[in-house]
Formats: sequence, structure tokens, C-alpha cells
Amino acid sequence: MKTYRIATIPGDGIGKEVVPAGREVLEAVAASTPGLRFEFENFDWGGDWYREHGVMMPADGLDALRDKDAILFGSAGDPHIPDHVTLWGLRLKICQGFDQYANVRPTRILPGIDAPLKRCAAEDLNWVIVRENSEGEYSGVGGRVHQGHPIEAATDVTMMTRVGVERILRFAFKLAQSRPRKQLTVVTKSNAQRHAMVMWDQIANEVAAEFPDVRWDKELVDAMTARMVNKPATLDTIVATNLHADILSDLAAALAGSLGIAPTGNIDPEHRYPSMFEPIHGSAFDIMGKGLANPVGTFWSVVMLLEHLGEHAAAARVMQAIEAVTATPALHTGDLGGTATTAQVTSAVCERLAPAQRKAA
Repeated sequence: MKTYRIATIPGDGIGKEVVPAGREVLEAVAASTPGLRFEFENFDWGGDWYREHGVMMPADGLDALRDKDAILFGSAGDPHIPDHVTLWGLRLKICQGFDQYANVRPTRILPGIDAPLKRCAAEDLNWVIVRENSEGEYSGVGGRVHQGHPIEAATDVTMMTRVGVERILRFAFKLAQSRPRKQLTVVTKSNAQRHAMVMWDQIANEVAAEFPDVRWDKELVDAMTARMVNKPATLDTIVATNLHADILSDLAAALAGSLGIAPTGNIDPEHRYPSMFEPIHGSAFDIMGKGLANPVGTFWSVVMLLEHLGEHAAAARVMQAIEAVTATPALHTGDLGGTATTAQVTSAVCERLAPAQRKAA
């Protein structure tokens, strides 16, 4: 019997609805998989914790997570707390504290989804975006002086290190090498950002020499947005800086039909620390508590979690269940133009993972 220790952190907003749904799916797949078991520990950190304690998570919070095999995260964001407090106080504290330097965001058009790109066949949009997740534009280097005065000034410094750039580019080349097309697009902005991004380009050329079987090209980030819309079939694996990939991955999710279906993994490729998996849709306070949240992004994040743990057969079964549900219009939530509830979608996925369903398949 293999038992994995999973930390659940619902966070804020609809995270409190979709993370419990994700746990249900993990329990359902374990119930129909001999030798697979999960132990869960829930952490109620986030906006409510902040209102009570003045911080988004305890100072020793990382120690409580350190022995876990993976983390399932909901969202960080509360309309009554500044965004930089919620982000840096919880999600980024975990990502940086555990050196989860590779943020991986798969994107494709799932069965039954009406995507905005009407000229695009489903097979033409099948991407993985790799986001540098530890430095760059979100390094936290900078400051403000003379606040409230006419001479007030503020800086945010993009911080890129050779080791940080090398490891994310090498990760992206390896990922591209593992995919059928063996193709990588390196996103840059070195025409305007003539120091850090020029180093990024130079290191890309150096790392590329290690992967002669990977076809790769370079694209400026502004041109990349147009290419994603106009020529999606020319893309496969994509790697970009922390800020650029953050923006591009939201565009990718929208092109695939909805932010509600998009997953992400904050990965420590060396498995020194637990990696963290989450939907990208945010806290969505406008629909919080109404049972309207789309849990598919969380379920796809569960697929990534299982893959990271090496449970590939279980991951494939969850993905098949997700695709069966998205292929059913009656099970589409509001963001996909339907009327289904979070609970209905969750039940449908769990039913398809039940032992009887597995035997029938």
C-alpha cells in the first residue's frame, strides 16, 4: 500500500469550494486503485487567517508542509486585503520557500468546449507553458521612498541569475524533448530589455546545444500574443519569464475556453520539497459560496499532482473522467455557457472513477 501525504490549502474565495472537490476526486481514484491511498491535512490559511492573525500563514508554516508529498492549493486573493499582501504572504511564500522554480501550465481544448478560436482545430492548440517561478520580474527586489510627496519614487527590479535562467531553460528543453513534436519556443523581449533579457537569449543558445533533437525558435513576447491567436498550430512547448508567462498563460486558458478549466503546477523538479498544484482561476469572490465555480481546473491540477508522484495510470483515469464530463454540455458550468454546479461536475467525475465504472471501461 502506497500512502501519499497531501496538504490541502483552500485559501480564499472559491478555493474553499474547489479544493474540497479536488480532494473528493483524489479519494475516488484511490478507492478504485488497489494499493493507492492518500492522507490529507488541511490548512486554513488565507484572508480569514490574516484577519485573525495579521499574516496570511504562520511564520513556521513551511515546516508544517515540508514532510508532505504534494500540496493542493486553491487561490490567494481577498477584496478586503491588498493583492500584494495575499500573494506574497501565502502563495509566493510557499513557491519561493520550497524553490518551486518551474511553473508548468498545460493548455488544450478539451472535448465539448466551445473555444473562441473558431478557425482552430482542437489538435492545433495543445501547448505547455513553462514559467520561471522564482525570480525575474517577481523577485521582490525594489522599494518605495518619499511616499505621499511629489518626489515619491518606486522601483521593481527584474532579477535574473545565470543559475535561475539555465535551470528553467534546461527544464523546458527536456519537457519539449519528451513531447511528440520536440519543439520549443523561447519567449523574450531583448529588443527593449537589453540586459537581463539579452542574457536570457544567450543562455537559451547555450542550453539549446545540449538538445540537438529539439527544434526551437525565439519570439518577442508582444509578437507571441498575436502568434498564439493567429497561428496556434505553430506552437507546442513555450518557456518565458515569470511575468511574461503569467500573462501568456492566462491568454492561453482563455483561448482554450475558460480560465476555469486551466491547471498549473509549481514544481521542484529535484523533489527536494513538496510541489504545489492549483487552478489558475483566482478567488472569484463574485461567485463565492454559490456553488457555481468550475472545478475542472482543480481536477486537471490533480492530474498533474498524480503525474508528479509517478501515479501515471491514476492520472490518466482522472483525465479521461474529466474529458468525459466536459464532453457533456449538461455538465458545463456558467463560465462554459452552462448551468451545472460545482457539486454536479464533481459527482460526475467521481462517478466515472468508481470501481464499477472502471470495470465497465
